[in-house]
Amino acid sequence: MLYANFWRRNLGFAKLAIASNIEYRLNFLVDALVQPCLSSVVEVVLWISIFAGAGMTLIGGFPVESYISYALWATFMGRISSSWMYEFRMIEEIDSGSINSLIVRPMSFYEYYLSQLMGYKFITTAVSLVVPLVLFQIFNLPFHLDRLPICLILVFYYLILVHSLSFIVASLAFYLNRAHSFTAAKNLGLWLLSGELFPLDLLPEPFKTLFSYLPFSSGVYVPTAYITGRIGQEAVIQGFISVTGGLIVANLIGWALWKQAMKNYSGTGA
Repeated sequence: MLYANFWRRNLGFAKLAIASNIEYRLNFLVDALVQPCLSSVVEVVLWISIFAGAGMTLIGGFPVESYISYALWATFMGRISSSWMYEFRMIEEIDSGSINSLIVRPMSFYEYYLSQLMGYKFITTAVSLVVPLVLFQIFNLPFHLDRLPICLILVFYYLILVHSLSFIVASLAFYLNRAHSFTAAKNLGLWLLSGELFPLDLLPEPFKTLFSYLPFSSGVYVPTAYITGRIGQEAVIQGFISVTGGLIVANLIGWALWKQAMKNYSGTGA
């Protein structure tokens, strides 16, 4: 009964996020289709220009088609594994005091926003997935369609870690006046460490190995490199392991910050 209530409650939160985002259809279409299309065009032009400017047919042992393929999937995976919008909402709830209406309910602040984030990402992913699939057919780029399901599972698993990091940043709002300033720094760090900016296998050693084994590479590099054939299945397994370790560490930190904050929180505000 307890588990049934848990899943029913969180499914309701996910449906709430889906309904609220679809309500503004133009915003949803821009977020799910227009932005991915524009980002994909920029990435394609960028890598074609890099190869043309370098006058080379191979970079790091891979041709231009491989990098275009990586760039398109990296853009798609990167959009799934970001959560700045809900991070700002969590911080605003704490700053304004409207969190009072949430912490008295039979749920946790963490799960309330995690379920909404998952619901929002599920619906946008289902729609925006059309963009890379169509572009790959048009340009006849190399990728392994049968690897897509496990890649999506890894990215959504990694998304839980990203949410845990957002929860840590949001918890800092109990202690700091401008906690949202950490959001930009965190996002820039993840942009680099995840491999969205460029494939991590272009890095020299020991940075290549170090960055690849960090849990953040599972957000973009590992699923993108796997689906495009740059790495094997063992890297995906390692990705799940590293994300699990990251989740344990991040949630312990978040739990400690939240517990201490609740001891001192006076509940004043909206």
